Amino acid sequence: MEIDDPRTPVPAAGPEASATDPRTRTVAGLAADAWSLTEGTPRAVLGLAGPPGAGKSTLARALVAHLGEGAAYLPLDGFHLSNAQLERLGLTARKGSEPSFDVWGYVDLLRRVLDETVRDIYVPDYDRTLHEPVAARHLVPPAARLVVTEGNYLACDLPGWRDAYVLMGECWYVEAPGDVRHKRLVERQLAGGRDEAQARDWVATNDDPNGRLVEESRDRCHRVLSTIGMDPSRF
Repeated sequence: MEIDDPRTPVPAAGPEASATDPRTRTVAGLAADAWSLTEGTPRAVLGLAGPPGAGKSTLARALVAHLGEGAAYLPLDGFHLSNAQLERLGLTARKGSEPSFDVWGYVDLLRRVLDETVRDIYVPDYDRTLHEPVAARHLVPPAARLVVTEGNYLACDLPGWRDAYVLMGECWYVEAPGDVRHKRLVERQLAGGRDEAQARDWVATNDDPNGRLVEESRDRCHRVLSTIGMDPSRF
């Protein structure tokens, strides 16, 4: 059953203001804002949404590293369907698209993270060498009061994703210029074993359509920010 969401996102800093707000230009400032979500609750979830190649996982890991043992990382990528399931569903050529994720499994884990605060919770990830999801790579320990989760579709107004969105204290939108994202995405595919032509074709036929869908969710996010210009030594 889907959850009705009564919230109306009011960005802490709008798209124009976010470019000049010094707090959005440092990991420390963003980490402080993220930590404020834990006030008055045993544990909170911060979501980072945005198109492929925008820097979501980089920022999520930086926030968790800055906050230390009080924070934990939960990537949506751990809920990629396996290659066998993608083949069964006819989604092999659309791996990474919205229907190629186990969204309900993701929602269930977010609920566990918020409800079970006294035991270890293991979190899956995606292995870019195996090209498969792997179990229990990450851990949410009892000491973690903030869980940072990131993925393309976290703010999408679609079945399942709406339920995930409601469980987040806030969801921030991470963006980057199209040429920057395109370069990162091609490099990602080259690193995964595709040649230049295959890499560019995958980005054009898969990553780009996925990005256009994600961009429709931008206005549902509570803050819009970019990792461009942040101090790389802090990442």
